[in-house]
Amino acid sequence: MPAQKTQAPSRRPARELLLEAAAELFYANGVAGTGIDAITAEAGVAKKSLYNNFASKADLVAAYLEARHAEWLDLYSARAATAANPSERVLAVFDAYADHANSAYRHGFRGCGLLNAAAEFPAGDGGRDAVRRHKEDVEELLAAAVRELLPETQERAAEVARHLAFLLEGSMARAGLEGDDTRLRDARRIAVEILAAL
Repeated sequence: MPAQKTQAPSRRPARELLLEAAAELFYANGVAGTGIDAITAEAGVAKKSLYNNFASKADLVAAYLEARHAEWLDLYSARAATAANPSERVLAVFDAYADHANSAYRHGFRGCGLLNAAAEFPAGDGGRDAVRRHKEDVEELLAAAVRELLPETQERAAEVARHLAFLLEGSMARAGLEGDDTRLRDARRIAVEILAAL
């Protein structure tokens, strides 16, 4: 019987490994506190691989922000898929934030990774713009659902969506400081009361 060849396990693409390592380290230590050497060591790739996939650290940071946004949208989409009505779609946003808080983090939950990163960027930085767009997208998800609840009063719907967005972001900031989802669960209960009063 001929000997069977064993295949070496297929190696994941360097870009994927680098993004995964950057996400872990940027979230745990901050963007400024994470050097290229730490990222390549965590990813298990040569420094050259980083520059073959990203033009600079700034390019890697931009890809990280985009990946974080996509990751959150996936959490929201999973929650929204089971929402039976507009109120439940609003609550799905809060639930997706709680899912984010309950993900496994090496050094614990530290709040919104996008806001944490934005706090490190100077005014006018493209990273801050990317984070702002993410937060605007989240508010628009809330607004779209609230408009369905208040179809005759679009101005009021926009105001309610802004209030819900402020509630959400404030609770996320406090949850990050406290390291758990308690404030997010509190905010969800308040959102239920707001929606019931519409």
